[in-house]
Amino acid sequence: MARIHARRKGKSGSRRPLISENPAWVSQSKDEVEKLVIKLAKDGFPAAKIGLVLRDEHAIPNVRLATGMSVMEIMKESDLTPEIPDDLTALMRKALNVDTHMMENPKDNATKRNLQLIESRIRRLVKYYKRMGILPDAWTYSLSTAELQIE
Repeated sequence: MARIHARRKGKSGSRRPLISENPAWVSQSKDEVEKLVIKLAKDGFPAAKIGLVLRDEHAIPNVRLATGMSVMEIMKESDLTPEIPDDLTALMRKALNVDTHMMENPKDNATKRNLQLIESRIRRLVKYYKRMGILPDAWTYSLSTAELQIE
């Protein structure tokens, strides 16, 4: 599949090994893994970071295999999902950083184009999340209010 903002095809990334059950060397039970996910979510970690912490620090290679649910499903059960999804928040932070760079360097045309591409991705994601019912229909993105929406 081709890239969104480039005239070239991308290479596929690495893939996780195909296993259908939790490895025998995982020592935590289903309840312990769920408690760890809830604890990390309450500490303010996003779902992707929770997966990394469980993999690196607690030797849990796959939360879905350990519990039968994904990290987001566990967070949704305990009402810990963020108001704005993590990928949209990351893009909004990136746009804010690029905008502060633009204020300091107003003649940087490459960065101006980069900001346009980032905002295009944000608009595309917002449209998807509204269609799926994750964001309310009245939710709008603007660079001036993005800082308030992230925090």
